[in-house]
Amino acid sequence: MGGAYGLQTHIWNNNWKTVLLMAGFPVLLLLLTYALFLLYAGLTGTYYGNQPTIGYFIWAGDALAKAWPFAIAGALLWFGIAYVFYQGIIDAATGAHKVERMAEPKLYNLLENLCISRGITMPALRIMETDALNAFATGLHKGNYSVTVTRGLMNTLNDDELEAVLAHELTHIRNADVRLLIIAVIFVGIFSFVGEMTFRSLRFGGMGGGSSRRSSGGSRDSGGGAAIAIIVALVIIGIAYALAIVIRFALSRRREYLADAGAVELTKNPDAMITALQKISGNPVVASAPSEVREMFIENPHSDFAGIFATHPPIAKRIEALARFAGGRVPMPQATPPASAQPPSPGKRGPWG
Repeated sequence: MGGAYGLQTHIWNNNWKTVLLMAGFPVLLLLLTYALFLLYAGLTGTYYGNQPTIGYFIWAGDALAKAWPFAIAGALLWFGIAYVFYQGIIDAATGAHKVERMAEPKLYNLLENLCISRGITMPALRIMETDALNAFATGLHKGNYSVTVTRGLMNTLNDDELEAVLAHELTHIRNADVRLLIIAVIFVGIFSFVGEMTFRSLRFGGMGGGSSRRSSGGSRDSGGGAAIAIIVALVIIGIAYALAIVIRFALSRRREYLADAGAVELTKNPDAMITALQKISGNPVVASAPSEVREMFIENPHSDFAGIFATHPPIAKRIEALARFAGGRVPMPQATPPASAQPPSPGKRGPWG
């Protein structure tokens, strides 16, 4: 398990995925914009020429040709806002707040000592006031990284286990997992928002229309062309919306195994990482956190069906890997998990080892 902290091939892989996300975003954004114009054309009966079947698509293409600079400008504005305010948005969504050494000396010193041992810049430290047991890291570049832990984690884990969790999050920062996650959240956010708003508007009739109106070419559509345009538009929007979920596959489960291994490399204490994971598995759910932010957590449990899209391997598999490859010892459970705990789903398998 040596070399997991700062594994260069993993960093290159994350950087490549980040480039692909950034390069593919304008293409998918324009496709989504075209679909919205096509949907509008079908709902309002607006098309070019005397052949409605293709007239709607021609009208949507012409509208896109005129509007694409505004779509790109809007996307750039979104990225700019997200780049500047993403930490504040995450803090508002999770209830996290920044703390200094005077407020939490033990936790601060544990993180600082780990950073000193590797000669890395100390990230900011934040706390979520919840009894759940979890932690995550955020940041886009050196100087604005942050590590957030829950109050429940601090109250439940001993010093060695807390140090292991902090080392896990530092490994995510060093391996560029954090930057890829932030970019993915920003990328997915637009498509999730547009997809949800479109289907919600259709569901509640907010977009109106549906009757045949006079076209831009001066003829009328009997309704067949409009239906085709609406169906095609909804398929495109549905694909973009599904992409907001499927894109999580780019966030490889392997990153959690590597972060666990990196924590062992930093602390030289595999047993602490194992017992920390055991305790976290008893109560990891932070109900107030959005689903996109939960993908950053050290543990993000899913139901059996949602597990298809899970970006975290089961904790049992992570513990098994630590025992097999790092020489860690797995103690027998000493206490019954809280009533609110979610037991691990049986039968899941993690792709490592």
